[in-house]
Amino acid sequence: MEENKHVLIIGGGFAGLACAKKLANQPGITVTLVDRENHHLFQPLLYQVATAALAAPDIARSLRQLMSKAANVTVLMDEITSIDPDQKQAASKHRVYTYDYLVLAAGAQTSFFGNDQWAQHTLGLKSLDDAADIRRSVFGALERAELTDDLAERKRLMTIAIVGGGPTGVELAGAYSDLAKRALKTNFRRLDINKLRVVLVQSGDRILKPFDPDQSEYTKEHLEALGVEVVLGHRVTGVEKHTLLFDHAEPIYAETLIWAAGVGASPLTKMLGVETDRGGRVATCSDLTIPGYPYIFLAGDVTAHTDVKGVRVPGLAPAASQMGQYIGNKIVALSSAPGEHPEDPFVYHDKGMMAIIGKNAAVVKMGSMKLRGLIAWIAWLLIHLLFLIGFRSKLSVLIQWAWAYLKDKPGARVFTSRATPPTSVLE
Repeated sequence: MEENKHVLIIGGGFAGLACAKKLANQPGITVTLVDRENHHLFQPLLYQVATAALAAPDIARSLRQLMSKAANVTVLMDEITSIDPDQKQAASKHRVYTYDYLVLAAGAQTSFFGNDQWAQHTLGLKSLDDAADIRRSVFGALERAELTDDLAERKRLMTIAIVGGGPTGVELAGAYSDLAKRALKTNFRRLDINKLRVVLVQSGDRILKPFDPDQSEYTKEHLEALGVEVVLGHRVTGVEKHTLLFDHAEPIYAETLIWAAGVGASPLTKMLGVETDRGGRVATCSDLTIPGYPYIFLAGDVTAHTDVKGVRVPGLAPAASQMGQYIGNKIVALSSAPGEHPEDPFVYHDKGMMAIIGKNAAVVKMGSMKLRGLIAWIAWLLIHLLFLIGFRSKLSVLIQWAWAYLKDKPGARVFTSRATPPTSVLE
């Protein structure tokens, strides 16, 4: 009897999970799904954990729970540190994994464009820990701002600087400004919360570059109406503690510096022996394999893939899910017909893109259809609820959104303090 084909999936994000689900309970196939976390994260809503709109369990589900009915899938919490494509092996500090097929879907990491030393002074947003750190920094700063009598210190503590005008930066800026004006206005006695300063820095000439120019302009105008300072055309040249430096502009002093400007692939792509772009992404073949290795598939943020129709596949959750599903189907076909390599290239089906700006405001682009304002905001809510995994998550998020909308009181503002209070406090 022929042995089962072993599939190793690295990464439990949208691509890895979609692939594992396609391979679940398939005869002749065993799967090992390895992720350094024990949960699948609904990353499009991660900014809502950072801004206290949702709690961590609302957007995360245990990978073991999600795959509990797949008898052929083993889920392991481990971090892969090396890949040997010729030996068909991947390794962590704890063990060596062998495979017949490898699916690398390890996701993205924050990129500082070669200035990795900036990481020690900034906060990224790629994980639940990152979201908790941002929330702790912002709300902890407000607590300390109410304590201090030093006006300069208070101004810095009440400043949030966000670098990067993509959807993450826009959503964070809008959410924090909206939060201050709606939910926090009666919470402080010694602070004028209206003085909370949110600065969004974009090196290019407009924010939300993948969207149409009129949508970018609408977003900028709406953010400015919320009180966000949108700084365009200024590239960050240095990052120091609580400070952003520019070539031709005054520094920005902020207690919380959030870096949402760059995205790079997992460093595991560098171990495959193939060429990568500046962000570490691999230009995959038409079937999402890499040149010379028809048994290694890449999906999600580790790819720089252009499909057979000439469409560059974006780094979005729906695209990653489509890649994962395609690879799962491909492996099933290859396993059932050994030695055959059917020509069925991956074709991306554009599901559009969207970004929320604040209460009752968003922008949506789906092909030639463009939405903005309230109708785009409603579409954003419905689509994100649809893609959330698990009934409990959908119900919990819906209830919290409804409560926050009606009462302007998001309920996840609790944080733990890791730092000691400042010395210049009210006696």
